[in-house]
Amino acid sequence: MSASPKPAPGETYFGDSVVPEAAKARLVRELFARVAGRYDLMNDLMSVGLHRGWKQAMVEQLRLVPGMTVLDVAGGTGDIALRLRARARAAGIDLRLLVCDLTPGMLRAGADRAIDQGVLEGIEWIAGDAERLPLPDRAVDAVTIAFGIRNVTRIDAALAEAARVLKFGGRFLCLEFSPPPNPAIALFYERYNARVLPMLGAAVAGDRAAYRYLAESIRRFPDAGRFAGMIRAAGFGGVGVRTFAGGVVALHSGWKT
Repeated sequence: MSASPKPAPGETYFGDSVVPEAAKARLVRELFARVAGRYDLMNDLMSVGLHRGWKQAMVEQLRLVPGMTVLDVAGGTGDIALRLRARARAAGIDLRLLVCDLTPGMLRAGADRAIDQGVLEGIEWIAGDAERLPLPDRAVDAVTIAFGIRNVTRIDAALAEAARVLKFGGRFLCLEFSPPPNPAIALFYERYNARVLPMLGAAVAGDRAAYRYLAESIRRFPDAGRFAGMIRAAGFGGVGVRTFAGGVVALHSGWKT
């Protein structure tokens, strides 16, 4: 794989391309607008269904209490919010659920999915940027984000925003792909992402370029240790990491201090 040009100040990666930082959010929004209708199906195919268990593990790690407000960032298709709602209802707990996503098309897919499941209330769908959340300070009790933070332009800014909107003592949970520490697994994983994901994207979503971007975004994401350090630097304490599938996926958690 040929080396990509290194971003200059004011630039960042978009897949294997270098673009102005100011342009990345628009490019990400346009990409996810194209794949919104097949996004959940592609998740099943790409992970052989394993993403369902990883997401459920994140949901179960969040201690739910009556009356809490949970913000799911980059959760447009509603997968996490609907899981949280089901868990809360099973426990007889009332939650306020907010779903914030950069892409209106993803939010429409999520709202439609909720309606299909008979969920007509209890989830608020908000268009917004993870780096500039449209919420006041200390507005929520928990922030979750699953497989979304690697798509933001500035990860540190998104983490700072999560800390800003959390109440003191609030919980942060982030599920994301991670470079596996085992060299053999890492080699297989990189080849799978580079070759299989674009082919699946072309065959199922009709968009090879979108899934080539997703493969590159996975490859460039910080490893679990480095990302844990970024979470601490954003103002979180008690940062912990759980890994799945040989380190291919990491679940990070922390508390607003």
